[in-house]
Amino acid sequence: MKLLEQAGCTVEVPPVQVCCGQPAYNSGDRATTRAIASQVIDAFEGYDAVVAPSGSCGGMLSHHYPGLFDDDPAMKARAENLAGRSHELMSFLVDVLGEKKVAAARYDGVATYHDSCSGLRELGVKEQPRRLLDSVQGLSLHEMKTPEVCCGFGGTFCVKYPEISNAMVSEKSADIAATGADTLLAGDLGCLMNMAGKLQREGSAVRVRHVAEVLAGMGDLPAIGEPERG
Repeated sequence: MKLLEQAGCTVEVPPVQVCCGQPAYNSGDRATTRAIASQVIDAFEGYDAVVAPSGSCGGMLSHHYPGLFDDDPAMKARAENLAGRSHELMSFLVDVLGEKKVAAARYDGVATYHDSCSGLRELGVKEQPRRLLDSVQGLSLHEMKTPEVCCGFGGTFCVKYPEISNAMVSEKSADIAATGADTLLAGDLGCLMNMAGKLQREGSAVRVRHVAEVLAGMGDLPAIGEPERG
């Protein structure tokens, strides 16, 4: 919200919004997904843009909602309208608003950036966060060898195939450690939760943050998985 308001947007958060429905969609439960999507479409009717700070949610709205209503032309039209107004946060700030509208922040440290699968492959989010991070004072960005490789979360994938998922996130944590970074950044909350959990179980001191926290100058707040300060 801080980033969007700094860029000149009026931000509202509809209290009736619910989950985007991706867990049900990935599990093949189209009936539940349609019901959830209908609620979301209602909640965001009339807004100029719908911005999600998570690539997987943004991809669900913009790429998968219309196909849920192939047998209902009226709802399909509404779903397509929402899809056309839906954006991932980094993409919205750079591609729609123009990156110069994002106020410069400061974060002292060395970071590495993980490209989340949905943001990268569905939405084309790759250079946008890096361009914005270039303006952060005190921050050095050290790239992983394989920043585009999946962390193993994959929504319900980590529940269905825990051994494979753990092997994937283990490789990711090793790649993160090799960069020498003290902070891991990404733009998808599921990936961040998964990687933060693995790093903490390994006893790593790497802090895990959503890229928006750093861009908004809120890097002094507890990182993901850290206890709230009293």
